[in-house]
Amino acid sequence: MFAIAAAVLFFIAFLINAADISTNDVFSSVNLMLLGLTAVALHLAGAGGWARSGSSRRR
Repeated sequence: MFAIAAAVLFFIAFLINAADISTNDVFSSVNLMLLGLTAVALHLAGAGGWARSGSSRRR
């Protein structure tokens, strides 16, 4: 879930940077890249993953 959000944020940051669109300080390409890196870090830490139930395992 966080990996998809990170990919979208990176793509938007790339478009802003490539098209040289002037935005305000909140939506600059650097801020969007930092938000994307935060989402990647949360994904790698295991946050937002699917919940696994131990009782549904087949043996």
